[in-house]
Amino acid sequence: MFEAITRLFNKPENALSDHDPKLAVAALLVHLASVDGQANEAERRAIKGALMDYYSLDEAAVDQLMEQAALRDAEAVDFYKFTSALSSLEAEDRIEIIRMMWMVVFADSKNHELEDNMVWRVAELIGVSSRDRTILRNQIGKAEQA
Repeated sequence: MFEAITRLFNKPENALSDHDPKLAVAALLVHLASVDGQANEAERRAIKGALMDYYSLDEAAVDQLMEQAALRDAEAVDFYKFTSALSSLEAEDRIEIIRMMWMVVFADSKNHELEDNMVWRVAELIGVSSRDRTILRNQIGKAEQA
């Protein structure tokens, strides 16, 4: 209990809330990169690029966001903590999150079954249809092979 209180008061003032969509997306992407047991540089670059592009952040801001995301991911017991912050977003934003996830999956030119399963579960939790998820998977997979 004292640990939780200490953490609460020791949070930096610029720390993002668990309900901040940027932090939630970053945490999911960070988790996705390591779900197959090996996060590699190509996946980290894909995460960084996706966050910089989608949220118009500079490199320093993305580095800080990814650091906070890794901490939150390490504390999380499931995806609900992150997906609950995302399910109320507009459909286009939720679809873009799944697109970013597929970009991370295919960054290393492999699609591990655990990565595929995670994208499927997150898509279901945030309300992206199986059809949209599959279309995005095919688009990103083909683009990475080209």
